[in-house]
Amino acid sequence: MTHDTNAHSQAEFAPLNPVQAWLTRIFATSFGFGYSPFAPGTAGTLPALVLFALWPVGTEWWFLPAAVVIFFAGVPLASWAERLWKRTDPGHVSIDEIVGYMVTIAFVPTTNPALVAVIGFFTFRFFDIVKPPPARKLEYLPGGWGIMVDDIVAGIYGNILLQITFRVFLY
Repeated sequence: MTHDTNAHSQAEFAPLNPVQAWLTRIFATSFGFGYSPFAPGTAGTLPALVLFALWPVGTEWWFLPAAVVIFFAGVPLASWAERLWKRTDPGHVSIDEIVGYMVTIAFVPTTNPALVAVIGFFTFRFFDIVKPPPARKLEYLPGGWGIMVDDIVAGIYGNILLQITFRVFLY
């Protein structure tokens, strides 16, 4: 997303305290995966993909509640990231991709988590890049809300497609 950073007040980019800066550098970037020089959003989704692919069959239900918790932690982290790097929607913030991916794969029926993990990964990345309505408009919500909410919408679209795919064709 490209925004004019000149439109922001100095207060919006006020320095963070050291704890906020540390938490932002670690968690907002998906444990550093978001620092990838190539496709940081895609790289930032990888920790969730690996976790899900290795998770025991039948316990996937926890992804949606975990996504809710991470979402509400991600809103302030994403806002702090804008302050830390003094720009709107910094590219290496990828906690939003983690949440969107988790929404994508939540409650998808399967006996093969690795298959859901991989198909869900590409499905989520497609919807996150294309940003069908209303995702594109939601990017412009203020601060961390805009960074996080558009990925929730991409995740919902991805989940609908996976539910249909796995319930009708692959389950």
